[in-house]
Amino acid sequence: MAKKQTSKVRVMMLGGLNEIGKNIAVIEYENDLIIIDCGLAFPDEDMLGVDLVIPDFTYLEKNADRIRGILLTHGHEDHIGGIPYLLKQINVPVYGTRLTLGILESKLDEHHLLGSRELVTVEAGTVLKLGAFKCEFIRANHSIADACMIAIRTPVGTILHTGDFKLDVSPVSGEMMDLTRIGEYGREGILLLMCESTNVDRSGFTPSERVVGSALDQIFMTHTDNRVIIATFSSNVHRVQQIINASVKFGRKVAITGRSMINVVGAAVELGYMDVPDYALIDIADIGKYPQEMITIITTGSQGEPMSALYRMAFSDHSQVELTPNDLVVLSSHAIPGNEKLISRIINELYKKGVNVYHDEAIVHVSGHACQEELKLIHALTKPKFFMPIHGEYHHLMQHKELAEFMGMDPKNIFVCDIGQVLELDHDSCKKNGTVTSGRMLVDGYGVGDVGNIVLRDRRHLAQDGLIVVVATVDVDEATIVSGPDIISRGFVYVRESEELMDAVREMVRDVLCDTLDSGITEWTQMKTAVKDTLSKYLYAKTKRKPMILPVIMNV
Repeated sequence: MAKKQTSKVRVMMLGGLNEIGKNIAVIEYENDLIIIDCGLAFPDEDMLGVDLVIPDFTYLEKNADRIRGILLTHGHEDHIGGIPYLLKQINVPVYGTRLTLGILESKLDEHHLLGSRELVTVEAGTVLKLGAFKCEFIRANHSIADACMIAIRTPVGTILHTGDFKLDVSPVSGEMMDLTRIGEYGREGILLLMCESTNVDRSGFTPSERVVGSALDQIFMTHTDNRVIIATFSSNVHRVQQIINASVKFGRKVAITGRSMINVVGAAVELGYMDVPDYALIDIADIGKYPQEMITIITTGSQGEPMSALYRMAFSDHSQVELTPNDLVVLSSHAIPGNEKLISRIINELYKKGVNVYHDEAIVHVSGHACQEELKLIHALTKPKFFMPIHGEYHHLMQHKELAEFMGMDPKNIFVCDIGQVLELDHDSCKKNGTVTSGRMLVDGYGVGDVGNIVLRDRRHLAQDGLIVVVATVDVDEATIVSGPDIISRGFVYVRESEELMDAVREMVRDVLCDTLDSGITEWTQMKTAVKDTLSKYLYAKTKRKPMILPVIMNV
């Protein structure tokens, strides 16, 4: 008689819940642990100066000896962007499909990790034995080629992690999602379904990527006298392929600009995921050699990102492309939540240049994420015992919970979690049990994690009210002020127009320092505190502003 398993599987998300981006899942059983995806997110408006946001790796670093590998569902930034930072802390094998690893290799190269980390290429149908787990990659459709779901057989039951997916019955390249294999797992029995929730608020089915092709044909057909510049996500190689196909059909040369676009297209062509005629592509530096109406430029910047290629074009800062009223700019993307202002700014700047802008998302973009009917299909095929909605903000997760209930699931078997929260499962039960360290790490330049809440608070303070530096030299023994106080203002008031206020501040600081010295106070912290408190109250009374006050007091 088979021995009954007494240990439980622990499942947790260290990112990708109650947020968009930085998706990372952890599944562990006894002494074995696997990671699925490790992405990044882009900073909110209040994260001043921050470049990227990645998951907190504290728990993974503490359990590095138990990690058997990192499995990747696909090559989007929100699923692989955090991997270079994780691999700097722990050296474990990374498993992914060819295009996914091809994109990852360029990232590892930038971080000087390429060659020192183990990358293992898999394909749909590959089964890996990683400790206590057997993991199978299942073909899925998404807005990037080579996307997969991952089925994890554990000692207590099977977990299906969908990654990001849609059902595209007529994909631009490759095959349709492997519904047959998903159904076979459903018949065997799925213990836990972890399913993405990004488009759960949209009814119906997500249209096929192919519909964009006919829209592109129409654009080229009706703008034969214009140079066409199309901005889209660099990772959507199917979209880029269709843009190139339409350009070739209408006798145009294609130039590519934007670092990530060049990297991804280069990897996709090299690995055979894109078919580009040699005569079709030209270097961006050679666009002046051809009539404008024969040129298509494919660029990054569809989200209005500062310093992206389209942004630099819009603000006349691109070294090779100068926009004219004869240009048509097509935004072939949707606005990621939070980027609306950035996109609006670029569109306004393009219109100021007299450029014709086409940004009808319904025509030139389709999502890569499953809508309600596709999500229902996955639930119907898998019939999971327990369900955990993932990849979405809180309202997405709750709407997915409601959809699962509509499909007949018992609400008690649906678990809407937060990052770091642990789900414990055995054959018959599932429950939340504690939390592990989780959160976000902010990347600013070469610094990872050295910008925290206190630094951000100071940056916001400086941005809102400016800075005043008070410099003075005192002789503690003689209880006198030797030089100063000098007042330096940055971002608070324009000094030349506020001489009266600056003189009053100078006198006030002199009085405070004299009082403290006369009182026998020689401890630097007390002197600085007295200056800050008195000056802060005075400036607020006069200006209703609270600048950061930085006293610099030296002893001769």
